[in-house]
Amino acid sequence: MAGYSEQIKDLEDELKKTKYNKKTQHHIGLVKAKLAKLKEKETSRGSKKSLHQGYSVRRAGDATVILIGFPSAGKSTLLNALTNANSVIGDYEFTTLDVIPGTMEHKQSKIQILDVPGIVKGAASGKGRGREVLSCMMNADLIIVVVDVTRPAAMDVILKEIYDTHVRLNQRKPDVRIRKTIKNGIRIGRTVRTPLLDDETIIGVLKEFRIRNADVLIRSPIDVDAFIDILEGNKRYIPSFVLLTKIDLVTEEQLSEIKKKLNPDVCISAHEQQHLDDLKDIVFDKLEFIRVFCKEVGKKADMGEPLILQDGATLKTMCQKLHKDFVSKFKFARVWGPSAKFAGQKLMKKTHKLKDTDVVELHIR
Repeated sequence: MAGYSEQIKDLEDELKKTKYNKKTQHHIGLVKAKLAKLKEKETSRGSKKSLHQGYSVRRAGDATVILIGFPSAGKSTLLNALTNANSVIGDYEFTTLDVIPGTMEHKQSKIQILDVPGIVKGAASGKGRGREVLSCMMNADLIIVVVDVTRPAAMDVILKEIYDTHVRLNQRKPDVRIRKTIKNGIRIGRTVRTPLLDDETIIGVLKEFRIRNADVLIRSPIDVDAFIDILEGNKRYIPSFVLLTKIDLVTEEQLSEIKKKLNPDVCISAHEQQHLDDLKDIVFDKLEFIRVFCKEVGKKADMGEPLILQDGATLKTMCQKLHKDFVSKFKFARVWGPSAKFAGQKLMKKTHKLKDTDVVELHIR
């Protein structure tokens, strides 16, 4: 019997040559389910230990951002330009042999930036200590895919390695509930249409995962890949963007052609200090930060040191970040700013959502 690697290759080849349409949707779904199970077996057999080991990095600041790219893509130069780090820079590959942290200060926030060793094709399978490097992504709040303008083909390779490391970029976890039952087979409910995932495929995929009795409730549009991700239960959903580096090494015409192919979010030259402010703004926006200013009773608000929270944060979130006891001892809050109906609005509920530049006066028992 062929080993896992051979079986995986056979299934991947089958997917490549099978044209997707309504008739093949079910078959493709089953092949993808079998492929997922085989990859899980290969990973657990090959290097169970290395999956859980990686570089040890202590989180700091209001969020952690990681730079992922090929060796010598300009990550170290970029880190030094953005932060107080002192990462070694060289013109040869594999300069960075450890994780180098730095702190970027922007719009009153402190953001930890991590420069990790460059990855290569096959990194997710362990090549070049790739697993250890990619494992650093799991606790990141934002991933920057760093692409050297002189090696644009690297982008697709990097994205595949990230995908194979169980990270889903710029996706939200689908709202799908699967509750195993003792009998009654597979029962499927939906609150949305799923044209890319029919009942027959759902049942077939569940059987591949040895689930024959379950209640399935789907509340967001998904395809078979997202459904398999939910079944595996080991995916991380992290925002990201593509950064094109070293643009000083190409002409305007060459850069324009590369931008058409890659559609990067921002193009910079760390060496020439070009567009670094644009990059900082994108990082801040992607992290969905809001700045909340604290005010003590009877005093002016401290407008110099905001509390950095994420969009959607509530008064409860603010209490949790300030002190563990503030949630239970919360009496009410007065709020000035965009989220208040009027200046100094008294709010009794901790569920009130805050907005950027709000000023909040907490009243604690």
